Amino acid sequence: MLAGLIFATEDAGDKPGTLAATLPFGGMTLLEYQTRLLVGAGAGQILVAVTRVTPALLGAVSRAAKRGVPVDIVRSAAEASTKAHPLASFVVLADGLVTTDDVVDKMAGEGKDAILVTQDPAASLERVDASNCWAGIARAPAQRIADIAAFPPDYDFQSTLLRAIVQAGAEQVPLPGSAVRAGHGVERDGGALASRSNAVLAALTERRTSWADRHVFTRLARLALPKVVEKAVPGWAVTASGLLFGAGAVALVALGWPWGAAVALPGVAALATGAALSALRGEERRAAVQEQLIGVIAIAVILALGITETRADATLDGLILALVTIAATVIAERSQALVRRWWGSPAAYLLIVAPFAIAGRVSWGLAAVTVYAFVTLAAAVESRREKP
Repeated sequence: MLAGLIFATEDAGDKPGTLAATLPFGGMTLLEYQTRLLVGAGAGQILVAVTRVTPALLGAVSRAAKRGVPVDIVRSAAEASTKAHPLASFVVLADGLVTTDDVVDKMAGEGKDAILVTQDPAASLERVDASNCWAGIARAPAQRIADIAAFPPDYDFQSTLLRAIVQAGAEQVPLPGSAVRAGHGVERDGGALASRSNAVLAALTERRTSWADRHVFTRLARLALPKVVEKAVPGWAVTASGLLFGAGAVALVALGWPWGAAVALPGVAALATGAALSALRGEERRAAVQEQLIGVIAIAVILALGITETRADATLDGLILALVTIAATVIAERSQALVRRWWGSPAAYLLIVAPFAIAGRVSWGLAAVTVYAFVTLAAAVESRREKP
């Protein structure tokens, strides 16, 4: 059984009397975000170690428990030992730690005691040996908590537990440099925590891999996401705006204005932003739905352009090009091949066809995306063939 132990004992550096764990982070509190990471890693029980309980902490714990995993407050190692399952393996998160899913998942694997270490002082806590410092995450069996349960109450729970894990011969796992760039570190200052939140948000937008996503829509999402979080815009509103732009684009094209295809572009950016926001909150299913909606909008716009071109030219060329593009895209998406940066995607096809539509050269744009979709499909099939 995997369990989590979160420390929430220190006050915020710029807000005396406020626990750092209850500071805002990505539209929630830091404690809720840490809980989301542990639940995503598979934790079936979470303990929150505190020295005092505040109304804000109680509210954060109550909201965190809505994820379907019991969240219990403990005041000492002895109390934690009594509530911990004796066979559980704990992932320990330091007070004020900001990190990402990848790092927590890596530390949540099976094995002996382990601690995440770094030589970067900005991402570390206390020193564990002559060359390395603790980077805020550890893995240990419940027995380590039981080992220190009898210690005097004036001993620091977090530091004492770390020492017990180190003395048990814990494996030292280096902190990846990519994790530091993604915002990993310990922070108890509200302003600095907001900056780390933006770094984590930016890392989440990198999940989308094609060139159009990385260089256009991801950049737009990276600019918009901090503002969306700051203004506490609900996720459904972001999704609804994306759908509204997409529907508007299809309607404009259907009414005979091909330039309306460009209206779908801010809709795709909105859905990309919404997908990253959902991923931050641990709503992976909603994030996947928004990713799929991007494809739906692109297909609808391309099909509308094909139908409009067919009506204008009194030939089937436009419709055939649109249908072939859609078929090639669907097959390539279902191939489950490892996506390469240069490959086409629904967002990329929409980005390519929009300038042609604005210039009144719809057939040229449809021909361009058809060729691109066929090249992508051929590459995907070849990639699947080479896969062992």
